[in-house]
Amino acid sequence: MTPYVSLLRRERDFRRVFVAELLSLGGDWFALVPLLALLPRLTGSGAWGAMVLAADTAVFALLSPYAGSIVDRLDRRRIMVIADLVSAVLISLLLFVRSSGTAWVALVALAGVAGAKAFYSPAAAAALPNLVDREDLPVATVLNGATWGTMLAVGAGVGGLAASVVGPHWCFAIDAVSFLFSAGLTWRTTRPFGEDRRHLPRTGVRADLRETVAYARTDPRVVGLLACKIGPSIGHGTIAMYPLLAASVYGYGPDGVAFAVGMLFAARGVGALLGPILGRHFIAREERYLWSVLGACMVVFAVGYMVLPLTHWLVFGMLVVVVAHLGGGGNWILSTYGLQSIVPDHVRGRVFAVDYMLSTVVIACSQVVAGSLADRVDPRWVSLGFGSLVLLYAVGWLVWTRRFRRVQGLVPAEV
Repeated sequence: MTPYVSLLRRERDFRRVFVAELLSLGGDWFALVPLLALLPRLTGSGAWGAMVLAADTAVFALLSPYAGSIVDRLDRRRIMVIADLVSAVLISLLLFVRSSGTAWVALVALAGVAGAKAFYSPAAAAALPNLVDREDLPVATVLNGATWGTMLAVGAGVGGLAASVVGPHWCFAIDAVSFLFSAGLTWRTTRPFGEDRRHLPRTGVRADLRETVAYARTDPRVVGLLACKIGPSIGHGTIAMYPLLAASVYGYGPDGVAFAVGMLFAARGVGALLGPILGRHFIAREERYLWSVLGACMVVFAVGYMVLPLTHWLVFGMLVVVVAHLGGGGNWILSTYGLQSIVPDHVRGRVFAVDYMLSTVVIACSQVVAGSLADRVDPRWVSLGFGSLVLLYAVGWLVWTRRFRRVQGLVPAEV
């Protein structure tokens, strides 16, 4: 852990952004797990949880092309601060979700927060190479990935317990406050989050997308990395099945579902935390191994969710979810590191917007399918089916990208 601790000590602005993300991400999961347990209890249907997750990812995907253009032209720090403040207001709407008649408020609130994140996420990813030196970028990227995994584990686990003790609405209020603290920390940073491009002429979203596509076509590695996150994204429909798996597979009643869902999400966070660290170990000396590691991560994710429905105790299920997200977390963070290494700053925000858009569109479709199957198909078969699809995609991606494994390092291509 020495390089990670050293980086946090040396780089004050990176440390502030890191802690800001810890707060907002922790609050997110602290609220989402109680919400996913609350909605089936209020509505009597497992479809509402999947609909909320689908709305979250669909709005994110729809706004991503526009957000990428903004991120590459305006101050990324201000974008992140405004996104946090807007999220604080919108997440407060969850306090009004009290009956089946107000369940729609959850859709509106989560969709609005997703819209704010559509700007925040590519801004944060594009800004990271400007907050640290080039030699620190691998450590910073993994540490940022560990932020997501850590707060998923902590926020989901504690959120599940807190919902059972004090109720979900207290969790929603805490989430809103966490966004305010996150905005304050980001605002206090002083290091530039990107190059100054205010002097550039304004162009439309379509023109920016055409420029992004033209850039990506100059370097096939970019296309391969953009396609990488799609694999695990296909399997995210199973995650929407957590409440149903908790009830039908692990035998938890209405009062215990929040706890079981929180533990499964916490296990997911542990895997997402450890996956990037293990993955970085394999590419630390030879970055050309990145492609093989990314493919292996997809296979691990797929096999994990194929095995999950075979477990009969929550503890075993949690272990399987940890292993699955060792692959999922490694895939997400290491592909992000690859893009941060080879994509120049002037187009980096748009590339990450496209990256997140592709993965979230697939996630939304997966969750919509899961929601449509929630009340008609045994969730164990849903998990097995999604895992099989991810495995097929992983094999195809490995065959398609075999020539990239000959590339030495992640040197940016000439543009």
